[in-house]
Amino acid sequence: MSGLGDVVKGTVQIAEAMGVTLKQLTKKPVTVEYPDEPIAMFPRYRGRHMLRRYDNGLERCIGCSLCEAACPTGAIYVDAAENDPANPHSPGERYAVTYEVNFMRCIFCGDCEEACPVEAVVLTQSIPLPERDRRSLIMVKEQLLEPPEANIAIRPEA
Repeated sequence: MSGLGDVVKGTVQIAEAMGVTLKQLTKKPVTVEYPDEPIAMFPRYRGRHMLRRYDNGLERCIGCSLCEAACPTGAIYVDAAENDPANPHSPGERYAVTYEVNFMRCIFCGDCEEACPVEAVVLTQSIPLPERDRRSLIMVKEQLLEPPEANIAIRPEA
């Protein structure tokens, strides 16, 4: 009798699984044609890095390298130099000559954003697009100073 009971139990389980499949066939697909259509993201999503400037055009980054020290994966590299008083790059005594973010290593944790004393580095809601070569996944200072295009729609937190 146990063999017949197992067959009936298995048949019921298969019918339940097929019911789930059939129910999903009637629903609209959730696929989004990114980057042509915006993706719905939560408001707290952390995406691509951006270096900010002051309203007068000076860079906020003062080359303190705290973001580099706070990064758990070593994805940020900062090379600082003394600021020229005649032609300043930032309001501080130093500025970042080189600022690089390696997106192959970055885990988008936001520790760099929290460690920055002048709020120079922020994680935007822009999604880093996939690249074909490894060199393009290392963003340099000039790329990070330009604000990225945000192709997302903010959805309410559930």
